[in-house]
Amino acid sequence: MYADDETIRRILTSTGDTWAVVGLSGNRSRAAYGVADVLQRYGKRVVPVHPKAETVHGERGYASLAEIPFPVDVVDVFVNSELAGQVADEAAAIGAKAVWFQLGVVDEKACERARAAGLDMVMDRCPAIEIPRLG
Repeated sequence: MYADDETIRRILTSTGDTWAVVGLSGNRSRAAYGVADVLQRYGKRVVPVHPKAETVHGERGYASLAEIPFPVDVVDVFVNSELAGQVADEAAAIGAKAVWFQLGVVDEKACERARAAGLDMVMDRCPAIEIPRLG
């Protein structure tokens, strides 16, 4: 199962409000840009993670999860499925509480590893869709 409503609701409401968005850049035409905007409107702190380390939506960017100097609650993943597993492993390494793979991002083994490490895990879903659906 890629996601269940209970896990999605827990991540959105009680896991924490600091979301590292991997793949977020200043490119307004990319899905990550719009989703990050929605997350901010719902009170989440959005931390851009992208090789360019750009400031996006008023938040300083970082080139990697490991460079973020404060705790991250949720890692939202906008990279392709072949790279997503490494990001999930990095999320566990930095002590994140949850990993969220965006629509179209699926890696069953990474999901198993994240859950085995005690993280909540959602795959192939979008928080910008789920927030209004689940409140």
